[in-house]
Amino acid sequence: MNNKPLTPEEVTAASKQFFELFSIVKEDLYNQGLECKAEDVLKSMEQICGLAQKLRVQKEIESQPFGFNKKQNEEQIEKNFE
Repeated sequence: MNNKPLTPEEVTAASKQFFELFSIVKEDLYNQGLECKAEDVLKSMEQICGLAQKLRVQKEIESQPFGFNKKQNEEQIEKNFE
C-alpha cells in the first residue's frame, strides 16, 4: 500500500469523479420530486453504486460464452494463433 501523500492531481481526479456521480444521483432524486440533503444523497449513492456493481457482474457473466458456444470460441482462438 502506498502511504505517500496524495497529489493535488489525484485529489482533483477523484473529486471530479465523485461529484459527477453525486450530481447524477441528486438530479435523479430531484426529478422524482424528492428534496434531499447531502446525507440522503450519499446514502442513496451507496445503494445505487452497489446495485450498479451487481449489474456489471451480471452483464459480464451473461456475455461470457457457455456450453457449445464456449467450445466454438476456444476453437476460433486456437485458429487465430496458428
